[in-house]
Amino acid sequence: MKVHELTSSTGKTFLTIHYDEHNRWVYNDWIGYVSPENVKQGSLAVLEAIKQHKTACGLNDNRSLVGRWDESVEWIEQVWIPLAAEAGLKYYAHVANENAFAAASSADMLNRVRGRFEMRIFKDMDGARDWLTACQQS
Repeated sequence: MKVHELTSSTGKTFLTIHYDEHNRWVYNDWIGYVSPENVKQGSLAVLEAIKQHKTACGLNDNRSLVGRWDESVEWIEQVWIPLAAEAGLKYYAHVANENAFAAASSADMLNRVRGRFEMRIFKDMDGARDWLTACQQS
């Protein structure tokens, strides 16, 4: 399983992406604080993984994310969401740390998806994995 790791200008890893062959989804693990530029760079890398593996499912893990990413939500709505839907994304499980400021940004993103693909926010990985697995079987 190949892992793609993105680092910030300070050399800290802010995102790891890998394709889970067994479950047929792209898994993204966001870490620490992300700048608007990190969000764009990372989101485009996630998009490339979705295209490369021709998957309809994404598992986005924000449990280790610190701080809000509100400044990026409009870009995600206008650029990333349409491109992800065009690439074939149908189901997007988003795991948020409800005790972190990032959870509010996640809820904002959910409101902007507007039927382009199905997105759900989860508090734990088990719920997210179960939902994605059920989606693939339907």
